[in-house]
Amino acid sequence: MSDILQYKNYFGSVQFSAADEVFHGKILSISDMVNFEGESVKELKAAFEEAVEDYLETCAEIGKTPEKAYKGTFNVRVPSSLHKNAAIFAAAHNITLNEFVKKALAFSLDRKDEMHIALDNE
Repeated sequence: MSDILQYKNYFGSVQFSAADEVFHGKILSISDMVNFEGESVKELKAAFEEAVEDYLETCAEIGKTPEKAYKGTFNVRVPSSLHKNAAIFAAAHNITLNEFVKKALAFSLDRKDEMHIALDNE
């Protein structure tokens, strides 16, 4: 499991470079590449918040609407058999495939501890 930073509804990755002896990351789920780094966790957190503020200020200066970190849509690639079985299950329960996927994700996230164990055992 990775550590994630959060500030103003933006999320940032956390990585460590042993060679450079520096923490670094990027703002996740926006198309612009916004990186940040620090020599300590405290510096990394401050750099992340500064990067988010800079991103928002830059967007305002150039008249661009800042991207929302998560828009509520994404594509998922699954084996055709899983796609078929999910579609049949959804139809049998009179819901859309999209509604089934939303419910399945919510169900899994409500059981984070079980999912964590299952993912670790793969």
